[in-house]
Amino acid sequence: MSLPTRQPSLPDARPAHPVIEIVSPFVDAGRFPAKATISETIEVLADVFAAGHVVVNAALRWRKAPSPTAPAGDWNEVRMRPIGNDRFSATFTVDALGRWEYGVVGWVDVAEAWRQGIVAKVDAGQNIDLELIAGRRLVASLVERADALQNEGDAARLRELEKILAAGDAAPLDDETWTAVFWRNGARDPQPDTPQAWPIDIDRDRARFSAWYEFFPRSAVAPHRGPQTLRAAVDRLDYIASMGFDVVYLPPIHPIGASKRKGPDNTPVAGPADVGSPWAIGSDEGGHTAVHPELGTVDDVSRLAQACRVRGMELALDIAFQCSPDHPWVTEHPEWFAHRPDGSIQYAENPPKRYEDIYPLDFDTRDWQQLWAALADVFRFWIDRGVTVFRVDNPHTKAFPFWEWALTTLRAEHPETIFLAEAFTRPRAMERLAKLGFNQSYTYFTWRQEAWELREYFTDLATRTVDYFRPNAWPNTPDILTEQLQSGSRSTFATRAILAATLSANWGVYGPAFELLEHRPARPGSEEYLASEKYQLREWSVPDDASLAPLLTQLNIIRRTNPALQHLRTLRFHGTDNESLLCFSKTDPVGDGLPVLVVVNLDPTNRQMGFVDIDLAPLGLPYDAAYDVVDELSGNTYHWYANRNFVDLDPHGRSAHVFVLHPAHAEASR
Repeated sequence: MSLPTRQPSLPDARPAHPVIEIVSPFVDAGRFPAKATISETIEVLADVFAAGHVVVNAALRWRKAPSPTAPAGDWNEVRMRPIGNDRFSATFTVDALGRWEYGVVGWVDVAEAWRQGIVAKVDAGQNIDLELIAGRRLVASLVERADALQNEGDAARLRELEKILAAGDAAPLDDETWTAVFWRNGARDPQPDTPQAWPIDIDRDRARFSAWYEFFPRSAVAPHRGPQTLRAAVDRLDYIASMGFDVVYLPPIHPIGASKRKGPDNTPVAGPADVGSPWAIGSDEGGHTAVHPELGTVDDVSRLAQACRVRGMELALDIAFQCSPDHPWVTEHPEWFAHRPDGSIQYAENPPKRYEDIYPLDFDTRDWQQLWAALADVFRFWIDRGVTVFRVDNPHTKAFPFWEWALTTLRAEHPETIFLAEAFTRPRAMERLAKLGFNQSYTYFTWRQEAWELREYFTDLATRTVDYFRPNAWPNTPDILTEQLQSGSRSTFATRAILAATLSANWGVYGPAFELLEHRPARPGSEEYLASEKYQLREWSVPDDASLAPLLTQLNIIRRTNPALQHLRTLRFHGTDNESLLCFSKTDPVGDGLPVLVVVNLDPTNRQMGFVDIDLAPLGLPYDAAYDVVDELSGNTYHWYANRNFVDLDPHGRSAHVFVLHPAHAEASR
């Protein structure tokens, strides 16, 4: 007795042959959006292939993504070009901020396969009678599709091709412009596409390219003395603008709690005149939507933001989601905080460090929805008052799901907003925050000092994470005075500024401490400043004859006038025969800006010299090229030839070259 065989169910429709695999920009299989800015040309790479020897073709499609307030836009489409090894490439640009989406479609291109086949047979001297018959039928179907698609120019050209084929002539098919005609009008059924539309967030250009300057508005700058206000801070804007910075960042400006207030140098007991840490937010005068009365009012923040805009800059506020024991939320919403076994609220700890003046919020509270809404409303409050750039304190200590919801929601409402993540933590956590929506991120640059570790770290930033992680390099912060800077060496400060400003498209300094070479640590082995502004008022003498302000100004001018330095993706490192020399280049990916080549002496004490070995191909030069390199720092011009050239850098004079490469007017080779 034979058993009945069970036939597996078959597809209802004939499956499409080609396979589509997205290469980039692609973040976690499309789980998170990639990032780009409004002026960038976005390149999409995809592998499109099929079994056998058929010819496949592909199209890139993109549109404005749907939102809670608007439907999806219409699809745009452009031809993808094969670039070898089954990989296809196409680019697109967009005209609005916010979330967009893209996809790729592919198909077996019967018409192009026929064209390539008949051309090959003609070249080989073979008979093409059957190919001509098949071609006339194929072209007739193309004419019908061109008419239906209202591609009038293509239809006319295809009718001419019908006549030529009928006369037995295949010579015109050697013209590769037919590929585009067949691409536009050929049959695409069945046509596979990507399983979903992949997201990409479009930001303002300032998210990609910016220079930040941080200062404490309560501290004085000569000729003023004593505590300062937000209105007085307007007087500092011209100085900051004159150095070429475009983001003015203020630490928290809110009321400061009195309970457990810290004294100078983080001492646990404060005197009656001690001002406390701005990060201990909240008192009976208000919380995250209030301004410290000694600094001014909410209206003063709006006026300061407007004064920044008048000068071509933007105001950035620090958002630190933590509370002093005196914050109104502590009494209004005690359930938003974790409690210890004795019923008291748990203060912040990072053992052995204790922060009794700060209560962290509990993101596991049962009332989490109300907490999330209140935190998002803090951003909305300041956005409504003209602030759209935020530096977020320690976001890695808050729940990742909160950031994904909050940033997605806020950026849907205000796509112009920019969020910088201050998260000096584990690499994967920093990268996750970027994926969740932070436009920029602090980096480990502060501690990367040797040539090998700078090459390794920034190569990773410019390749593996470049589609979503935008580094912002800072030589110093109010929390970080590295051992390297504690030497007080002017050349060290200068070198770190040059590296930050040229390696990264986004950079910043904590001033006036940086330009005035502030280098005194609180104690040996500490990265805290002595007499830190985090806990007390300071008086700074700006300008000063010894200040690095002229160099910072020069660096920002160089960055603005050389588009190559406004991007990260094109960063390439080059060889040197001296490990004290670091050599790297950048090119302009969107325009006609000239390549920039940077050579830095990392030794702050000794003169270093040696040969650099430049990979000229990424710079658009042949290996036997003669070219000029113009040093943007000194104004000197050098005539270089081929890939191997000599440099000599003395840190006591000039510790770096920032070269712009110009093809020489002399003969191109010798």
